[in-house]
Amino acid sequence: MDSFAKEQGKYNVGDDCPVFDGLFEFCGISAGGSMEGAARLNRGKCDIAINWAGGLHHAKKSEASGFCYVNDIVLGIIELLRFKKRVLYIDIDVHHGDGVEEAFYTTDRVMTVSFHKYGEYFPGTGELRDIGVGQGKNYAVNFPLRDGIDDVTYKSIFEPVIQSVMDYYQPEAIVLQCGGDSLSGDRLGCFNLSMRGHANCVQFVKSFNKPTLVLGGGGYTMRNVARTWAFETGVLVGKEMDPVLPYNEYYEYYGPDYELDVRASNMENANSKDYLEKIKIQVIENLKRTAHAPSVQMQDVPRTTLAGTTDEDDAIMDDLDDDENPDTRHTQHRNDKRVARDDEFDESDDEEGNRANGAFPQSGQPRQRNHTYSDVDMNSGVATPEIQSDREIKAPTPVTEANAQVNAELLEQKVQDESMVEATELGPSNAPSPAHTPKVAPADNDGDVDMTDSAEVETTVAAQPPSPTASIAPEASANVAVNNEAVAANAATIPETSVPEPEVVAKKEEGETERQASEVAGEAVTEVAQKSES
Repeated sequence: MDSFAKEQGKYNVGDDCPVFDGLFEFCGISAGGSMEGAARLNRGKCDIAINWAGGLHHAKKSEASGFCYVNDIVLGIIELLRFKKRVLYIDIDVHHGDGVEEAFYTTDRVMTVSFHKYGEYFPGTGELRDIGVGQGKNYAVNFPLRDGIDDVTYKSIFEPVIQSVMDYYQPEAIVLQCGGDSLSGDRLGCFNLSMRGHANCVQFVKSFNKPTLVLGGGGYTMRNVARTWAFETGVLVGKEMDPVLPYNEYYEYYGPDYELDVRASNMENANSKDYLEKIKIQVIENLKRTAHAPSVQMQDVPRTTLAGTTDEDDAIMDDLDDDENPDTRHTQHRNDKRVARDDEFDESDDEEGNRANGAFPQSGQPRQRNHTYSDVDMNSGVATPEIQSDREIKAPTPVTEANAQVNAELLEQKVQDESMVEATELGPSNAPSPAHTPKVAPADNDGDVDMTDSAEVETTVAAQPPSPTASIAPEASANVAVNNEAVAANAATIPETSVPEPEVVAKKEEGETERQASEVAGEAVTEVAQKSES
């Protein structure tokens, strides 16, 4: 624990509020009991709720204090305020209830009334002039007392003050803290109240017939605290308890007197009548300055309590589990079915999140996105090539027989011009130039145009003298024939529709392949002609 000393100091843990085994369970029982008692009062399940493990009135919002770790009183009052407009808190502990007063110091929905020892005494707060601030001004009532106050004196100040508070404030619920350290003979207390004098305060508060939450508190002489709270439980439930204890197996623990009683001692009372009268008059004057029964705007309150599920919810769950064997342990798979995992989402989670953020799906065509290639220079201007969609492809112009004939004539004229240029470069020739009649070159066994075996080529070259014009003419006629066939093939594959279908595109690619093959054949014929000339 030494390594956490700095952290403990931030929350005032370590000296008066040490860390012990079972601290969390203790705080849960104390705070949970007060919250559940307040919830039962709200639902009308009872008129009086008792939690003797509560009443830890020194704890603050962010620190422990005076043996108090969690202020269950504040939590219980907050639960009551969900249904009640005004709540009265009464503290008869010997110490000032500083934690509760601090929590509601600025509001008029909770009036805090504390009767306590004031002076050089823990926690050092609770002066008469501490009456609240803002809207809570005059709604904090402090009655500082001196040592040795007895039953008669305590009754003379308690009942008039509480009666005035009930008349002016008219609370809808009461929270009573019954600290046992105001009893006579307490190890840390300095009052001289008997058990019946202490219980008289409980009886007087009960007489107003308001929903009441009764809590424990301080008390450091255990046998006196146990007797007093047992007797006050009987007072709250309307049962008069016999002071003679019945014999039982724990009888020896009730010695030495073996009676249900805590007697006052001969301690001197330092509270004079004049002093108490002045304090009482000032307190009542402050109460007169408050608004009579201050109201507050109430709204519909959720049925679920801050403490957890209600009795009705528990009963429903019990009915659902009646058919199950309590001795049979559930499998992990069965338990997982009842738990929604954080890493799993429904299909509609993303859509609901988008709608919540104002994002809605847009109708129409999907947006085109640019694709970046890592191997292309980003500054070259070609890093984001545009993808051409199908709807942007323009249909080619339909090819007819007239267009095919025009293309053939243009190609023939181009070949003739090239032949004339080559003839001029080679020089004049005495041989008559043959007529330029387009002839279809025969195909060999492999399907190649104007391709023969090597032996036949050599024989032809030896039998016929070389002639530039004659060598060019077969080449030109072969090219014209091949191009005409390619144009005819393309004309046959192009459909008459304006938009190409997938089958049309495939046929177009097939025709392109055939055209490339014919061009390769023409290049081969040219090479043969050049060899023959050489």
